[in-house]
Amino acid sequence: MNPLDTATLGGGCFWCLEAALGQLAGVVSVTSGYCGGKVEQPSYEQVCTGDTGHAEVVHIEFDPAAIDYRTLLTAFFTIHDPTTPNRQGHDVGTQYRSVIFTHDTAQAATAQALITELDGQRIWPDPIVTAVLPAPTFWPAEDGHRDYFARHPAQPYCQAVVAPKVVKLRKAFVSSLKTG
Repeated sequence: MNPLDTATLGGGCFWCLEAALGQLAGVVSVTSGYCGGKVEQPSYEQVCTGDTGHAEVVHIEFDPAAIDYRTLLTAFFTIHDPTTPNRQGHDVGTQYRSVIFTHDTAQAATAQALITELDGQRIWPDPIVTAVLPAPTFWPAEDGHRDYFARHPAQPYCQAVVAPKVVKLRKAFVSSLKTG
Protein backbone atom coordinates (compact mmCIF):
# COMPACT_ATOMS: atom_id res chain seq x y z
CA MET A 1 0.00 0.00 0.00
CA ASN A 2 1.16 3.51 -0.78
CA PRO A 3 1.95 5.95 2.04
CA LEU A 4 -1.10 8.00 2.94
CA ASP A 5 -1.38 11.76 2.96
CA THR A 6 -3.58 13.95 5.16
CA ALA A 7 -5.96 16.83 4.45
CA THR A 8 -7.90 18.87 7.00
CA LEU A 9 -10.83 20.87 5.61
CA GLY A 10 -13.62 22.98 7.09
CA GLY A 11 -16.61 24.07 5.04
CA GLY A 12 -19.68 24.16 7.22
CA CYS A 13 -21.13 21.18 9.01
CA PHE A 14 -18.66 18.32 9.26
CA TRP A 15 -21.45 15.79 8.64
CA CYS A 16 -21.73 17.13 5.08
CA LEU A 17 -18.03 17.03 4.34
CA GLU A 18 -17.59 13.58 5.85
CA ALA A 19 -20.50 12.05 3.91
CA ALA A 20 -19.59 13.62 0.58
CA LEU A 21 -15.78 13.44 0.52
CA GLY A 22 -15.82 9.88 1.87
CA GLN A 23 -17.38 8.84 -1.45
CA LEU A 24 -14.19 9.52 -3.41
CA ALA A 25 -11.90 6.71 -4.50
CA GLY A 26 -8.57 7.04 -2.77
CA VAL A 27 -10.08 8.48 0.41
CA VAL A 28 -9.22 5.94 3.08
CA SER A 29 -10.82 7.61 6.10
CA VAL A 30 -12.70 10.78 7.00
CA THR A 31 -12.96 11.80 10.65
CA SER A 32 -15.14 14.67 11.82
CA GLY A 33 -13.63 16.95 14.43
CA TYR A 34 -12.47 20.40 15.41
CA CYS A 35 -9.44 22.49 14.52
CA GLY A 36 -8.11 26.01 14.85
CA GLY A 37 -9.30 27.02 18.29
CA LYS A 38 -7.92 27.77 21.71
CA VAL A 39 -9.58 25.02 23.79
CA GLU A 40 -7.97 21.59 24.17
CA GLN A 41 -10.24 18.61 23.52
CA PRO A 42 -13.34 20.75 22.86
CA SER A 43 -16.81 19.28 22.94
CA TYR A 44 -19.44 19.78 20.26
CA GLU A 45 -21.42 21.93 22.70
CA GLN A 46 -18.40 24.16 23.34
CA VAL A 47 -17.63 24.55 19.62
CA CYS A 48 -21.28 25.37 18.85
CA THR A 49 -21.09 28.44 21.07
CA GLY A 50 -18.59 29.96 18.64
CA ASP A 51 -16.41 30.97 21.59
CA THR A 52 -13.64 28.35 21.23
CA GLY A 53 -12.32 29.53 17.85
CA HIS A 54 -12.57 26.02 16.44
CA ALA A 55 -14.00 25.18 13.03
CA GLU A 56 -15.91 21.99 12.36
CA VAL A 57 -13.55 20.10 10.05
CA VAL A 58 -12.86 16.72 8.54
CA HIS A 59 -9.47 15.06 8.84
CA ILE A 60 -8.98 12.98 5.71
CA GLU A 61 -6.44 10.24 5.08
CA PHE A 62 -6.03 9.61 1.36
CA ASP A 63 -3.86 7.69 -1.05
CA PRO A 64 -2.14 10.30 -3.25
CA ALA A 65 -1.57 7.64 -5.91
CA ALA A 66 -5.37 7.27 -6.23
CA ILE A 67 -6.53 10.87 -5.66
CA ASP A 68 -4.34 13.93 -5.63
CA TYR A 69 -4.67 16.82 -3.19
CA ARG A 70 -5.87 19.24 -5.88
CA THR A 71 -8.74 16.90 -6.86
CA LEU A 72 -9.69 16.55 -3.21
CA LEU A 73 -9.74 20.35 -2.85
CA THR A 74 -11.76 20.70 -6.06
CA ALA A 75 -14.37 18.34 -4.60
CA PHE A 76 -14.33 20.38 -1.37
CA PHE A 77 -15.02 23.59 -3.31
CA THR A 78 -17.76 21.84 -5.30
CA ILE A 79 -19.85 20.96 -2.25
CA HIS A 80 -19.77 24.16 -0.20
CA ASP A 81 -19.97 27.91 -0.71
CA PRO A 82 -16.46 29.27 -0.12
CA THR A 83 -17.63 32.90 -0.42
CA THR A 84 -19.66 33.24 2.77
CA PRO A 85 -17.60 34.06 5.85
CA ASN A 86 -18.63 32.08 8.92
CA ARG A 87 -21.68 30.56 7.29
CA GLN A 88 -22.99 27.72 5.17
CA GLY A 89 -26.67 28.13 4.45
CA HIS A 90 -28.54 28.33 7.74
CA ASP A 91 -25.47 27.20 9.72
CA VAL A 92 -23.98 30.47 11.01
CA GLY A 93 -20.93 31.03 13.22
CA THR A 94 -17.15 30.92 13.11
CA GLN A 95 -17.31 27.14 13.55
CA TYR A 96 -18.78 26.91 10.01
CA ARG A 97 -16.07 28.96 8.28
CA SER A 98 -14.40 27.82 5.09
CA VAL A 99 -10.82 26.86 5.89
CA ILE A 100 -8.06 24.64 4.56
CA PHE A 101 -5.58 23.59 7.23
CA THR A 102 -2.43 22.59 5.36
CA HIS A 103 0.10 20.00 6.46
CA ASP A 104 3.06 21.22 4.38
CA THR A 105 4.15 23.97 2.03
CA ALA A 106 3.15 22.00 -1.07
CA GLN A 107 -0.45 21.77 0.21
CA ALA A 108 -0.47 25.49 0.97
CA ALA A 109 0.79 26.32 -2.52
CA THR A 110 -1.77 24.00 -4.15
CA ALA A 111 -4.62 25.49 -2.11
CA GLN A 112 -3.61 29.10 -2.85
CA ALA A 113 -3.18 28.37 -6.58
CA LEU A 114 -6.58 26.66 -6.80
CA ILE A 115 -8.30 29.52 -4.97
CA THR A 116 -6.72 32.03 -7.37
CA GLU A 117 -7.79 29.92 -10.34
CA LEU A 118 -11.38 29.47 -9.12
CA ASP A 119 -11.70 33.16 -8.26
CA GLY A 120 -10.52 33.95 -11.78
CA GLN A 121 -13.22 31.71 -13.25
CA ARG A 122 -15.88 33.73 -11.39
CA ILE A 123 -17.86 30.60 -10.52
CA TRP A 124 -19.39 32.45 -7.59
CA PRO A 125 -20.59 36.07 -7.63
CA ASP A 126 -18.41 36.92 -4.62
CA PRO A 127 -14.70 36.22 -4.00
CA ILE A 128 -13.56 33.12 -2.15
CA VAL A 129 -12.92 33.78 1.56
CA THR A 130 -11.51 30.35 2.38
CA ALA A 131 -8.57 30.72 4.77
CA VAL A 132 -5.42 28.69 4.11
CA LEU A 133 -3.57 28.13 7.38
CA PRO A 134 -0.99 25.72 8.81
CA ALA A 135 -2.71 22.78 10.48
CA PRO A 136 -2.88 23.03 14.27
CA THR A 137 -3.97 20.18 16.51
CA PHE A 138 -6.96 18.21 15.25
CA TRP A 139 -9.45 17.09 17.88
CA PRO A 140 -11.74 14.21 16.83
CA ALA A 141 -15.45 14.78 17.41
CA GLU A 142 -17.41 12.64 19.80
CA ASP A 143 -18.42 9.18 18.54
CA GLY A 144 -22.03 10.28 17.94
CA HIS A 145 -20.85 12.62 15.16
CA ARG A 146 -18.90 10.00 13.23
CA ASP A 147 -20.58 8.52 10.15
CA TYR A 148 -23.61 10.60 11.10
CA PHE A 149 -25.24 10.68 7.67
CA ALA A 150 -24.74 6.93 7.15
CA ARG A 151 -26.39 6.24 10.50
CA HIS A 152 -29.19 8.87 10.22
CA PRO A 153 -30.05 9.32 6.53
CA ALA A 154 -33.73 10.03 7.25
CA GLN A 155 -33.01 12.73 9.86
CA PRO A 156 -34.48 16.04 8.56
CA TYR A 157 -31.17 17.95 8.59
CA CYS A 158 -29.50 15.10 6.73
CA GLN A 159 -32.27 15.06 4.11
CA ALA A 160 -32.31 18.85 3.65
CA VAL A 161 -28.60 19.71 3.91
CA VAL A 162 -26.30 16.67 3.81
CA ALA A 163 -27.98 14.59 1.09
CA PRO A 164 -27.95 17.35 -1.56
CA LYS A 165 -24.20 17.84 -1.05
CA VAL A 166 -23.58 14.10 -1.41
CA VAL A 167 -25.67 14.08 -4.62
CA LYS A 168 -23.81 17.13 -5.96
CA LEU A 169 -20.44 15.47 -5.37
CA ARG A 170 -21.60 12.19 -6.90
CA LYS A 171 -22.75 13.97 -10.06
CA ALA A 172 -19.64 16.12 -10.42
CA PHE A 173 -17.14 13.34 -9.63
CA VAL A 174 -18.87 10.29 -11.09
CA SER A 175 -15.61 8.90 -12.53
CA SER A 176 -13.80 9.40 -9.19
CA LEU A 177 -16.22 7.55 -6.90
CA LYS A 178 -15.49 4.44 -4.90
CA THR A 179 -16.89 1.29 -6.47
CA GLY A 180 -18.81 -1.44 -4.73
